[in-house]
Amino acid sequence: MIGTIQAYRLQLLSNDACLSLFTTHALQTEDFSMHANLEYIGEEIVRRCKGLPLEVKTLGGLLRSTQNLDEWKKVLNSKIWDIPEEISGIIPALMLSYHHLPSHLKRCFAYCSILPKDYEFEEKQLVRLWMAEGLIQSQEGEKQMEELGSEYFCNLVSRSFFQQSSENKSRFLMHDLINDLAQSIAGDTFFKIEDGSKGSTKGKISKKARHSSYVVSSFDGTKKFEVFYQLIYLHTFLPLLSSPRCCYLSCTVPLQLLPKLQYLRVLSLSSYYITELPDSIGNLKHLRYIDLSHTEIKSLPESITTLYNLQTLLLENCPIEKLPSTFANLLNLRHLNILNADLLEGMPPQIGKLTSLQTLSNMFVGKGTCSKVKELGPLSHLKGMLCISRLENVIESKDARDANLIGKPNLSGLMFEWSSNIIEPQDDESQHKLIELEVLDMLQPHNTLKEFTIKCYGGVEFPTWLRRPSFPNMVFLKIEECKKCVSLPPFGQLLSLKVLFIGGMTSVKNIGLELYGESCSQPFISLETLYFDDMWEWENWIPYGDFPRLRQLYIQNCPKLLGKLPNHLPLLEKVVINGCWNLVVTISSFPQVCQLEIEQSKGVICRSKLHFSSLSFKCLSTISEFTRQIEGLTMEGLTSVEDLTIDGCEELMPFWSNGAGLKRPLPCLHVLKISNCPKLVSFVAEDVEEQLQLGFRSTLKEIMISNCIVLRSLPKTVMYNGTCLEYILIDRCDSVKYFAIGQLPPTLKQLEIQHCKNMLILLDDGDTNCLSSSTSLVDLTIIGCPSLKSLTSSGELPATLKYLRIWSCQKLESIAKRFHHNSFLEYIGISRCENLNSLPTGIHSLSHLDQIYLSKCPALDFFQDGGLLPANLRVLQILNCEKMQTLPNSIYNLASLKLLKISECPSIVSVLKEGFPTSLTSLYLHDLNINEALFELGLHKLTSLKHLGINGGCIDLVSFPEMMLPSSLTCLAIRCFPNLKYLSSKGFRVLTSLTELRILECEKLTSLPKDGLPPSLLQLYINGCPLLRERCKKDQGPDWSKIAHIPCVWLDGKFIYDP
Repeated sequence: MIGTIQAYRLQLLSNDACLSLFTTHALQTEDFSMHANLEYIGEEIVRRCKGLPLEVKTLGGLLRSTQNLDEWKKVLNSKIWDIPEEISGIIPALMLSYHHLPSHLKRCFAYCSILPKDYEFEEKQLVRLWMAEGLIQSQEGEKQMEELGSEYFCNLVSRSFFQQSSENKSRFLMHDLINDLAQSIAGDTFFKIEDGSKGSTKGKISKKARHSSYVVSSFDGTKKFEVFYQLIYLHTFLPLLSSPRCCYLSCTVPLQLLPKLQYLRVLSLSSYYITELPDSIGNLKHLRYIDLSHTEIKSLPESITTLYNLQTLLLENCPIEKLPSTFANLLNLRHLNILNADLLEGMPPQIGKLTSLQTLSNMFVGKGTCSKVKELGPLSHLKGMLCISRLENVIESKDARDANLIGKPNLSGLMFEWSSNIIEPQDDESQHKLIELEVLDMLQPHNTLKEFTIKCYGGVEFPTWLRRPSFPNMVFLKIEECKKCVSLPPFGQLLSLKVLFIGGMTSVKNIGLELYGESCSQPFISLETLYFDDMWEWENWIPYGDFPRLRQLYIQNCPKLLGKLPNHLPLLEKVVINGCWNLVVTISSFPQVCQLEIEQSKGVICRSKLHFSSLSFKCLSTISEFTRQIEGLTMEGLTSVEDLTIDGCEELMPFWSNGAGLKRPLPCLHVLKISNCPKLVSFVAEDVEEQLQLGFRSTLKEIMISNCIVLRSLPKTVMYNGTCLEYILIDRCDSVKYFAIGQLPPTLKQLEIQHCKNMLILLDDGDTNCLSSSTSLVDLTIIGCPSLKSLTSSGELPATLKYLRIWSCQKLESIAKRFHHNSFLEYIGISRCENLNSLPTGIHSLSHLDQIYLSKCPALDFFQDGGLLPANLRVLQILNCEKMQTLPNSIYNLASLKLLKISECPSIVSVLKEGFPTSLTSLYLHDLNINEALFELGLHKLTSLKHLGINGGCIDLVSFPEMMLPSSLTCLAIRCFPNLKYLSSKGFRVLTSLTELRILECEKLTSLPKDGLPPSLLQLYINGCPLLRERCKKDQGPDWSKIAHIPCVWLDGKFIYDP
């Protein structure tokens, strides 16, 4: 159903651009030169599109199927052009495109009206939904439904009804205007719920509605689904989510609603935290499509095997342990996805009877009564990708032969996987290896295979079929964790191979002719990407022939590999080498332009010269250790470095020095990171710093120094000789006693000092404050500096400061003398500063101050300036301040205050007579002596309050709430009420907006409210309430009926439906 169509502001194209776009889509040419008879008509059609590219593309797609002049004239002269857009709400050109669709495409397109705007979908997903709804019909002897559906889909893409996602090429979406078109023609048999958990729709829903969708919310309660109870003829129940995440659903949906929808063909509960399906699922005899992917379902009821019309069952990423024993009854099942359902013990018996199967993501070979691998034999229609796991359970090689993989030409991808945790008996090891070889030999695939992976194979050699050029279509090959194989097959013979991954082959020491193929004159003629990873014993690579098309080469974690890379790599674009310290890279062997990453340092080779953009030195004592690994590298190649990382270089002395370091500065350096260099006193030697001060301008923007325990300070040249420096982090540098003398770096915007245990003062600026004009500092963070006593010697803070955070500075006595210069401050956060007894004066004058956070400052006992606070303060949190005696008097007048949290301040013993400001939306009171007085005062006047948390401070409270709470509350948490026994029905009755309730550590609480909890409730958390927990037990407790409808219920840290 639709209401008012939203207006869109569209980008217009020029007439020439529109003509080019039109001919591209209609004629697949750049102009009309080959179709002069159509030029005038085409120009007139384009003119009517008024520069709108979507109209041009859709009409071009419409006319692509015909070059008949009369057909083009019909489009130009259609009366649909004359229907005003204001009346139909749809652009005429789009309506015209739909009008000329074949009837079968009209039906499929109309079904797409249930898809939300901007929702991305895959071709397979939509085709299977069309199939389930009977929108694709194939006659006997014709193409399969999936093939027809794919043709329908591609047709709609070519006509621009669907467009490819810019972020994921395998996904598609509809333009908003196309979505509006679908809704306008869909009629009252389609509807969608568009605004999450509220369950509202556009317009009135007809009882004729057959197809529905809704956008999944994190918590979907009963109210959202009230409308569905009248739609007893519904065919489609389709919750949609842009990406999988954990969501919660009221149990009333599977238990009460779904059994009423007897005509359902499509059912999805994907991404909901549901652990089981009811037996009544077996009564929905018309079901053809079930999606339970990304749920917590561990088993399916046996009744599901009576759904004889079922075509698609999706169980991806489910912790399912067992499929029903009569699963083989689902004779019409065409698609079974159990990808990542790794807890499945095996396939159910006689799975070979499912001869209609086209998609089987995984075949888990189990033990006992589980289906053997031979059950794959009769499944002759299998397509796409198949992973066969736990092949160690194949005892008879004959079973592998009977799987008849060689007779399945439609499989495009195969993965053979043995479990990685197998412990083989020593006395039977050779026999075990022989069995694995025989099994692998009998699993020979059809030669049409395109992608192939072998993982954790335990044999010492590969079968003969893998050593022959038997797969002319193979484009992707991965051999992984086959630790006992001592050599590799001749993969160079695979003429179409584009990607080769070899990893974890820990018994391979040499790679040479056997990989290329002895009889192959031109090996690897199509290979574009080559990976070697975790080859711990690999020592020699003896090249035989070239890699004429190789574009990417990765060699990682091959510490024993000696020698050099192959010489002739004419198209190479990227090389990544990490953990191969004995391998020498020769620059001259690379093409004119190539990216190189070596030990996480990144550079570009251009005209036989290597220029690094980033360097990463790890565990070196001199820079020359790095340059030695690259033959042909000169110091000139480092002058382009923008990012330099030095880590774990225990012997490294100043790396800018006339000795073994960088003899001159890096003129393009922007980011410098140094960590774990215990002997690094300074990264610029004294003699070099004197030279650098004569005209050197630093380009550094960011400096991060960590765990350099003898480093005393940063070089002045780096700090002050530049106009780019914006960020500095100093962490765990115990010899640093101050950050700067005189002034801060003038361009510095963000400064973080962390865990420098001997830091005494941040800035020694004398008695005169020059910070107002000499710095740009916006963000200052100081954490874990126990010796710090003050920030600046002048007692002033930079006038530009916006964010101030000070944590765990036990000796800090003063932040500043006053705040009057700091009008830009927006955030003040102070925690664990035991000696701090007051805040500076002038805090009330900080007109931009938005948040104050004070925590664990036991000596802090008052605000200066008579407790006045800034008028624009939005958040105030005071936690664990033992001497704080009163709340600031001005709190009630803070009209902007939204969040107030007061916790564990035992000296606060009285409540403000005026109460709290009515602007509050969140109020948290923890362990205060004023809580009971607060109850007497009442909180009902806080009509904007949405979040309320009360923790302790009410020893004598027996019933809650005794006072009236505001009906605006959405979240309520109560904790540590030792004598609380009852929850008041009267108090909870007014909480009509409550969605979240937390009840914690109320040991004497015996029951929930007599009248139950608010029906709006979506989340309930009960912890440390033993009496209440027993009453709320699933299906057993007296209070279970009061909470059964709530989507998310957790008792003592366990989801209520978890076994």
